Amino acid sequence: MRLLERVFDLAIIGGGVNGCGIARDAAGRGNTVFLCEMNDLASGTSSWSTKLVHGGLRYLEYYEFRLVREALIEREILWGIAPHIIRPLRFVLPHHAGLRPAWLLRLGLFLYDHIGGRHLLPATRSVDLTRDEVGKPLIPNRYTRAFEYSDCFVDDARLVVLSARDAADKGAEIRTRTRATEIRQQGGLWHVSMVNTVTGERSTIQARALVNAGGPWVEDVLARGAGVNAKAKVRLVQGSHIVVKKLYDHDRAYMFQNADGRIIFVIPYQDDFTLIGTTDRDYEGDPAKVKATKEEIAYLCAAASEYLAKPVKPEDVVWDYSGVRPLYDDGASEAKAATRDYVFELDTPGGVPLLSIYGGKITTYRRLAEEALERLAPYLRSSKSREGWTGKWPLPGGDMDVSAVDALIAELQRGYPFLSSEHARRLARAYGTRAIKLLGEAKSAADLGQSFGATLTEREVRYLMANEWAVSAEDIVWRRSKLGLRLSADQIAALNDWIATHGVQQSPLLEAGGRS
Repeated sequence: MRLLERVFDLAIIGGGVNGCGIARDAAGRGNTVFLCEMNDLASGTSSWSTKLVHGGLRYLEYYEFRLVREALIEREILWGIAPHIIRPLRFVLPHHAGLRPAWLLRLGLFLYDHIGGRHLLPATRSVDLTRDEVGKPLIPNRYTRAFEYSDCFVDDARLVVLSARDAADKGAEIRTRTRATEIRQQGGLWHVSMVNTVTGERSTIQARALVNAGGPWVEDVLARGAGVNAKAKVRLVQGSHIVVKKLYDHDRAYMFQNADGRIIFVIPYQDDFTLIGTTDRDYEGDPAKVKATKEEIAYLCAAASEYLAKPVKPEDVVWDYSGVRPLYDDGASEAKAATRDYVFELDTPGGVPLLSIYGGKITTYRRLAEEALERLAPYLRSSKSREGWTGKWPLPGGDMDVSAVDALIAELQRGYPFLSSEHARRLARAYGTRAIKLLGEAKSAADLGQSFGATLTEREVRYLMANEWAVSAEDIVWRRSKLGLRLSADQIAALNDWIATHGVQQSPLLEAGGRS
């Protein structure tokens, strides 16, 4: 077993949005940071979301005012630091007779507009569905009135990867495909034993403080020798989504109310598709094996078809995905009512701190990281001048104004005239200003190397392997991008073969075809 002699200030188990957010903040405050993730970054829960940075309008019904306010504040902060992967999105909420009354919707949206310090996003407006274009995709004469409000879309997996990239740029050591097998105290330090799931190599690191950001595996991590009896419990809730061909031409999303009290979103996705989700159901079993069920797919199709003039059918689904949300178990009787707020449990067995995280939302990940470090402040190096820095410092590629993405696309097309408009737009939205670093001195399409289809080139694959911890086709086409929607199974297999022959070992647990 290889022992890393270096003692880190902070070790983090889990490479989802919470773990990577904490790594980024801690490294930026001057701490030495180590993070291990047993699979790929964002592969557990963080890449299977509804792709929204939002306040959570429906959480107002459960009186989660603090959570909604915090999320609404974070919404514009995150947009400001990552305008390439986060963009404003207007949502249309039709009034459905017999469900929530119009006055209640109006009151909720008034609060939504005003409790979170909205500065840049436009306010709510009333919509006449018989005249406005957003009424055209809906069943004629059934819905006549709606409200249109603001939230934001986010590329969730890229948010995680870019947080890890910024942490690494500030000195953090990020280890993917590295599973923590044992955690124990010894000599006033945490000793974390690990195994590389690809090579089988074993190693151990030491740290003064430990964060358990295992997500759905948070209790499993504690069972690996931590020596604590956690009071908090995790509630696993499955959320599934479907993707279909583009359902309408305008750029607005919809929030649809269902008779069961739940809501679903219908969102323009990847230019040519529509995303529909999500479900909420308690989940038992291995979180790594969660899949959308036929019943969930049928539910989402039926819920959307209650509103849309052209019904959505299961055979229309081109991709589905499912994830397990590791919510804090607050005893709520229904999964839809379980709190989305985050809860910390700080244990100090032998005086050595271990912070476990339960719950949380993508939207509040940055604030969660700040609060986690506040809890750990007595044990870590901390600079008052660096508190709150993550809300001001852009994520990699985000060093531009929120309105400058279109200008960047135009700049890429001027500097690299061989790029198609589709290619330039995709690179700008994924990499921001770092797209120029990726393209380098290329003078022609040939300089980008082999083409794998759907604008994916050898130059980009090499960049992702060197800078973003990608080691398989799945990492690239389903997390670093969503090009799996456009590539055939043969093209994805060819990409896997190329990676295998260029010195990057892959885990046998990964499949080329994604999770559909």
